[in-house]
Amino acid sequence: MAVVQFMVSLDVSVVNVGLPQIATGLGFGAANLAWVIHAYALTFGGLLLLGGKAADRYGRKPVLLLGLGLFGLASLGGGLAQEPGQLVAARTVQGIGAAALAPAALALLTATFPTGRARVRAFGVWSATNAAGGAFGVVIGGVLTQYASWRWVMLVNVPMAVCALALAWRGVAAAPPAARGSRPDVLGAVLATAGMTLLVFGVVRTDRYAWTSPVTLTTLAVAVALLAAFLHTERTTAREPLIRLGLFANRSVAGANAFNLLVGAAMTPAFYFTSLYLQEILGKGPALTGVMFLPFTFGLIAGSVAAVKLGYRLPPRTLLIVGGLLTAVGLAWFGLISTDGAFTTDVLGPSIVASIGFGLCLGPVVSIATGGVAPHETGTASGLLNSSRQIGASLGLAALGTAAHHRTGRTPTLDALNDGYALGLTLGAALLAAAILIALTVLRRTSPPKHAEQTQDRNLLTTHD
Repeated sequence: MAVVQFMVSLDVSVVNVGLPQIATGLGFGAANLAWVIHAYALTFGGLLLLGGKAADRYGRKPVLLLGLGLFGLASLGGGLAQEPGQLVAARTVQGIGAAALAPAALALLTATFPTGRARVRAFGVWSATNAAGGAFGVVIGGVLTQYASWRWVMLVNVPMAVCALALAWRGVAAAPPAARGSRPDVLGAVLATAGMTLLVFGVVRTDRYAWTSPVTLTTLAVAVALLAAFLHTERTTAREPLIRLGLFANRSVAGANAFNLLVGAAMTPAFYFTSLYLQEILGKGPALTGVMFLPFTFGLIAGSVAAVKLGYRLPPRTLLIVGGLLTAVGLAWFGLISTDGAFTTDVLGPSIVASIGFGLCLGPVVSIATGGVAPHETGTASGLLNSSRQIGASLGLAALGTAAHHRTGRTPTLDALNDGYALGLTLGAALLAAAILIALTVLRRTSPPKHAEQTQDRNLLTTHD
């Protein structure tokens, strides 16, 4: 399970540094390059709840093996892609595979180590590999892109998937399905994913068709209709719904997911723009760009550790507000980038501030999203939180990427590109300001956990992180 989590976490970050070389190698346009990220994030986020339901219904080991097989084959296909559509299709299948294997892996880990010190140790290893995958992803991606080929940011997953398949086949015991209820709502998952994809597609294409054009209005109207059909299906389906809509009546669930969606909408574009700024404006190589992302990773870890320690003195809502403010300040600082900037002033400083703030938010938002939820819906609430971040990431990248592209204009000089990246980063800070407003107005004030609950809460945070 540690190998599985490392691979999934690695894949989120390993592609970012190679984006300029991917664009050159396959002929992506400036506006279409973001689909390398969209294709993965939308299918992963849109199908994550279905993956969890399928693992409970059909057995965790079979779903895990299926997801690993899809992920490995898609990575191979992406590494061999000859045109943009082939790579986007491979990233889509990767997202489907990840949506199957990620919840199955976590459920297997939970079932194998139900209580005690072994559980704490197991989730400690799992959390460490999760952080290591994200940390080493940017470095590995940069090194592979510069000294081998951008194709290896996809192909690197193949040996890991094969290794994980062999380990899971031999090391994971077959067990009967955890639930024998009605079949999962596949139609709802397809409607939600299709609606979100079409919504992103409509926003991205505003570089060619104006917001008021018939093409854009029709696309967005169909997207809204698909999402409305998803909500209707969830209310009326005879199958097991992906999510009970009444769950959103819980202010903690609704507020935490709205906060998480906006944070995802701000942070994913920040990685995207910063990677392009370092390579396209400052002229850094892919390997050095990967190394330059490490301070953000270390700051993220430091912020996460600080959140655990402060969590017994401050309410989770307070940590969200403080963390959101720090992250917003960091992104606003990023928005001051210039063509004659330097790593220490334009990247390092804001990276440290934003990463510590982001780390402060991670644990508390999980605690809030699962607080006050019935025990049998805790898994659904956790899956929903992961989905909201992935969907927010894609929507944010679509909106902010389109705004940056409009600011850049048809003549992509260095000054024009810099202005576009700066606008995207500044808008990310504005999204975080909106997230802070939600934390202030929607989430209720609570007290920090009492001493008797500390050990249990620490285990809960470790599990969901």
